[in-house]
Amino acid sequence: MCAQLVSVNLAQAKPLLASGRKVLSAIGKRAMSGAVPVMPMGLLGDEQADLSVHGGLEKAVYAYPLEHYAFWRAARREVGVSMFDEDLPHGFMGENLGVSGLLEADVFVGDELVFEHCQLRVEAPREPCFKFAAVMGFAQAGKLMVQEARCGFYLSVVETGTLEAGESFTLVTGARRLSIADAIRGKMAKHRRD
Repeated sequence: MCAQLVSVNLAQAKPLLASGRKVLSAIGKRAMSGAVPVMPMGLLGDEQADLSVHGGLEKAVYAYPLEHYAFWRAARREVGVSMFDEDLPHGFMGENLGVSGLLEADVFVGDELVFEHCQLRVEAPREPCFKFAAVMGFAQAGKLMVQEARCGFYLSVVETGTLEAGESFTLVTGARRLSIADAIRGKMAKHRRD
Protein backbone atom coordinates (compact mmCIF):
# COMPACT_ATOMS: atom_id res chain seq x y z
CA MET A 1 0.00 0.00 0.00
CA CYS A 2 1.34 3.41 -0.95
CA ALA A 3 0.18 6.51 0.91
CA GLN A 4 1.06 10.21 1.03
CA LEU A 5 2.67 12.39 3.69
CA VAL A 6 0.78 15.66 3.25
CA SER A 7 2.23 17.67 6.14
CA VAL A 8 5.00 17.55 8.73
CA ASN A 9 4.07 19.54 11.84
CA LEU A 10 5.99 20.76 14.89
CA ALA A 11 5.28 22.81 18.01
CA GLN A 12 6.93 24.16 21.10
CA ALA A 13 5.07 23.70 24.39
CA LYS A 14 2.98 26.75 25.34
CA PRO A 15 0.32 27.56 27.94
CA LEU A 16 -3.18 26.36 27.02
CA LEU A 17 -6.42 27.14 28.86
CA ALA A 18 -8.07 23.74 29.41
CA SER A 19 -10.71 22.72 31.96
CA GLY A 20 -10.53 26.15 33.54
CA ARG A 21 -6.77 26.12 34.18
CA LYS A 22 -3.57 26.92 32.35
CA VAL A 23 -1.54 23.88 31.39
CA LEU A 24 1.50 23.38 29.19
CA SER A 25 0.75 21.82 25.79
CA ALA A 26 2.37 21.33 22.40
CA ILE A 27 -0.87 20.33 20.66
CA GLY A 28 -0.85 23.45 18.46
CA LYS A 29 1.41 22.11 15.73
CA ARG A 30 2.30 24.08 12.59
CA ALA A 31 3.18 22.76 9.15
CA MET A 32 6.85 22.93 8.19
CA SER A 33 8.41 23.21 4.76
CA GLY A 34 11.56 21.39 3.74
CA ALA A 35 13.14 18.29 5.20
CA VAL A 36 12.63 17.78 8.96
CA PRO A 37 15.16 15.59 10.82
CA VAL A 38 13.73 12.49 12.51
CA MET A 39 15.57 11.48 15.69
CA PRO A 40 14.98 8.42 17.95
CA MET A 41 12.72 10.50 20.25
CA GLY A 42 10.81 12.27 17.47
CA LEU A 43 11.04 15.17 15.07
CA LEU A 44 13.78 17.70 15.69
CA GLY A 45 12.24 20.92 17.01
CA ASP A 46 9.03 19.29 18.29
CA GLU A 47 8.12 19.18 21.97
CA GLN A 48 5.72 17.19 24.12
CA ALA A 49 4.51 18.77 27.34
CA ASP A 50 3.34 15.64 29.21
CA LEU A 51 5.77 12.77 28.67
CA SER A 52 3.57 10.42 30.70
CA VAL A 53 1.15 10.20 27.74
CA HIS A 54 3.04 11.59 24.70
CA GLY A 55 6.59 11.18 23.49
CA GLY A 56 9.27 8.69 24.42
CA LEU A 57 10.61 5.95 22.21
CA GLU A 58 7.25 4.26 21.53
CA LYS A 59 5.29 7.49 21.01
CA ALA A 60 7.98 9.49 19.25
CA VAL A 61 5.83 10.60 16.29
CA TYR A 62 2.06 11.00 15.97
CA ALA A 63 0.35 10.42 12.59
CA TYR A 64 -3.22 11.41 11.78
CA PRO A 65 -5.33 10.60 8.68
CA LEU A 66 -6.36 13.86 7.02
CA GLU A 67 -9.52 12.17 5.71
CA HIS A 68 -10.96 12.77 9.22
CA TYR A 69 -10.69 16.55 9.05
CA ALA A 70 -14.09 16.85 7.30
CA PHE A 71 -15.68 14.86 10.14
CA TRP A 72 -14.21 17.23 12.75
CA ARG A 73 -15.26 20.34 10.83
CA ALA A 74 -18.83 18.99 10.78
CA ALA A 75 -18.72 18.00 14.46
CA ARG A 76 -17.53 21.46 15.50
CA ARG A 77 -20.25 23.07 13.40
CA GLU A 78 -22.89 20.74 14.90
CA VAL A 79 -22.07 21.73 18.49
CA GLY A 80 -21.86 25.42 17.62
CA VAL A 81 -18.09 25.89 17.90
CA SER A 82 -17.97 26.99 14.28
CA MET A 83 -20.78 28.43 12.20
CA PHE A 84 -19.08 27.65 8.89
CA ASP A 85 -17.31 24.74 7.26
CA GLU A 86 -13.99 26.34 8.16
CA ASP A 87 -10.70 24.81 7.17
CA LEU A 88 -8.67 23.36 10.00
CA PRO A 89 -4.95 23.94 9.48
CA HIS A 90 -2.53 21.02 9.25
CA GLY A 91 -1.41 20.10 12.75
CA PHE A 92 -4.74 21.11 14.33
CA MET A 93 -5.27 17.61 15.75
CA GLY A 94 -1.81 17.74 17.31
CA GLU A 95 -0.34 15.44 14.68
CA ASN A 96 3.28 15.47 13.60
CA LEU A 97 2.40 13.76 10.33
CA GLY A 98 -0.74 14.50 8.33
CA VAL A 99 -1.18 11.41 6.15
CA SER A 100 -3.56 10.55 3.35
CA GLY A 101 -4.61 7.10 2.19
CA LEU A 102 -4.11 5.28 5.50
CA LEU A 103 -6.96 4.89 8.03
CA GLU A 104 -6.97 3.27 11.47
CA ALA A 105 -8.71 0.10 10.23
CA ASP A 106 -5.89 -0.39 7.68
CA VAL A 107 -3.02 0.09 10.14
CA PHE A 108 -1.93 -2.60 12.60
CA VAL A 109 0.41 -2.49 15.58
CA GLY A 110 3.81 -3.57 14.22
CA ASP A 111 3.27 -2.31 10.66
CA GLU A 112 6.00 -0.04 9.35
CA LEU A 113 5.84 3.17 7.33
CA VAL A 114 8.80 3.21 4.96
CA PHE A 115 9.77 6.65 3.66
CA GLU A 116 12.66 7.45 1.33
CA HIS A 117 14.92 8.62 4.17
CA CYS A 118 13.54 7.03 7.35
CA GLN A 119 11.35 4.25 8.71
CA LEU A 120 8.70 4.33 11.47
CA ARG A 121 6.80 1.53 13.29
CA VAL A 122 3.14 1.65 14.36
CA GLU A 123 2.92 1.26 18.14
CA ALA A 124 -0.46 2.36 19.53
CA PRO A 125 -3.58 4.47 19.03
CA ARG A 126 -3.75 7.96 20.47
CA GLU A 127 -5.89 8.26 23.57
CA PRO A 128 -7.16 11.86 23.64
CA CYS A 129 -6.93 13.92 26.81
CA PHE A 130 -8.69 17.04 28.10
CA LYS A 131 -6.30 19.22 26.09
CA PHE A 132 -7.73 17.81 22.86
CA ALA A 133 -11.25 18.75 23.98
CA ALA A 134 -10.04 22.28 24.80
CA VAL A 135 -8.55 22.74 21.33
CA MET A 136 -11.62 21.26 19.61
CA GLY A 137 -13.89 23.55 21.61
CA PHE A 138 -16.32 20.98 23.03
CA ALA A 139 -16.13 18.65 26.04
CA GLN A 140 -17.18 15.45 24.25
CA ALA A 141 -14.48 15.65 21.55
CA GLY A 142 -12.21 13.05 23.16
CA LYS A 143 -15.06 10.60 23.67
CA LEU A 144 -16.15 11.11 20.06
CA MET A 145 -12.60 10.50 18.80
CA VAL A 146 -12.51 7.14 20.58
CA GLN A 147 -16.06 6.08 19.65
CA GLU A 148 -15.43 6.82 15.98
CA ALA A 149 -11.91 5.31 16.04
CA ARG A 150 -10.62 8.52 14.44
CA CYS A 151 -7.62 8.59 16.77
CA GLY A 152 -4.55 8.36 14.57
CA PHE A 153 -1.54 6.38 15.73
CA TYR A 154 1.77 6.70 17.50
CA LEU A 155 4.99 5.64 15.81
CA SER A 156 8.45 4.67 17.01
CA VAL A 157 11.53 5.45 14.94
CA VAL A 158 13.11 2.38 13.34
CA GLU A 159 15.56 4.32 11.16
CA THR A 160 16.37 7.99 11.71
CA GLY A 161 16.59 10.35 8.74
CA THR A 162 14.32 13.08 7.38
CA LEU A 163 10.70 13.58 6.40
CA GLU A 164 9.25 16.12 4.00
CA ALA A 165 5.68 17.03 3.15
CA GLY A 166 4.61 15.70 -0.23
CA GLU A 167 6.57 12.47 -0.18
CA SER A 168 4.97 9.07 -0.63
CA PHE A 169 5.56 6.16 1.71
CA THR A 170 4.85 2.46 1.75
CA LEU A 171 3.07 0.50 4.48
CA VAL A 172 4.97 -2.71 5.19
CA THR A 173 2.72 -5.07 7.08
CA GLY A 174 3.72 -6.81 10.27
CA ALA A 175 1.90 -9.66 12.07
CA ARG A 176 -1.50 -7.95 11.53
CA ARG A 177 -2.94 -9.09 14.88
CA LEU A 178 -4.42 -5.82 16.18
CA SER A 179 -5.56 -2.90 14.07
CA ILE A 180 -5.39 0.61 15.49
CA ALA A 181 -9.20 0.85 15.20
CA ASP A 182 -9.64 -2.35 17.24
CA ALA A 183 -6.98 -1.26 19.74
CA ILE A 184 -8.75 2.04 20.53
CA ARG A 185 -12.13 0.29 20.77
CA GLY A 186 -10.57 -2.25 23.16
CA LYS A 187 -9.24 0.57 25.33
CA MET A 188 -12.71 2.15 25.34
CA ALA A 189 -14.31 -1.13 26.47
CA LYS A 190 -11.68 -1.54 29.21
CA HIS A 191 -12.34 2.00 30.51
CA ARG A 192 -16.07 1.21 30.66
CA ARG A 193 -15.41 -1.94 32.72
CA ASP A 194 -13.05 -0.07 35.07
